[in-house]
Amino acid sequence: MNQQNLPNATAVLVLGIFSIVGCCCYGIPGIIAGIVGLVLYNKDKALYMQNPAEYLNYNNLNTGRILCIIGLSLSALNILSMIVLLATGGWGAYMEKMQELQQMGR
Repeated sequence: MNQQNLPNATAVLVLGIFSIVGCCCYGIPGIIAGIVGLVLYNKDKALYMQNPAEYLNYNNLNTGRILCIIGLSLSALNILSMIVLLATGGWGAYMEKMQELQQMGR
């Protein structure tokens, strides 16, 4: 029997990594990459469940799913914290906090 790789396993893994990195960019890229990665995961998982012996890289698919969930969670927390900060202190407090963080980096 000729085994092959799942078609989207590598893409799910890359999107999972990107969703974790994207959570640092105000959360929006992380949420988009995480959702796309989870959709691709569901497609490949259905394909794998039809014939598990035919595919090789199911571990990469699961790792990508875990990374997508982590990136999605971190991005959601980032957006939620930004909303809370803007709601409680306004735009001025938000910009002040960003300047503080920039000063800490120097």
